[in-house]
Amino acid sequence: QVQLVESGGGLVQAGGSLRLSCAASGRFFSLNAMGWYRQAPGKQRDLVAAVRSGGSTNYADSVKGRFTISRDNAKNTVYLQMNSLKPDDTAVYYCNTNPPLLVWGQGTQVTVSS
Repeated sequence: QVQLVESGGGLVQAGGSLRLSCAASGRFFSLNAMGWYRQAPGKQRDLVAAVRSGGSTNYADSVKGRFTISRDNAKNTVYLQMNSLKPDDTAVYYCNTNPPLLVWGQGTQVTVSS
């Protein structure tokens, strides 16, 4: 069974940076588009960034210019570099395929203080 393990979250002040990692098991990884999603309390889970198998990317308008998604197919890992963080970025962050086809991992909490 494929597993997704997210890490790298934490508490940071507004304007700070964090780098999230998502390690995935299984042979599927290099063949699939991957995405980072986030869910704030009381809100739905939304896609914030995605990277295709060939490396092309797309971003939600709210994070464009601040977040960068990347992948290392050799390591079955996808990353999310988050800069210029804002309190509105506070959420639990998850990775999955894009669209999401796998069982969700536990996510990693990102809290941005003002």
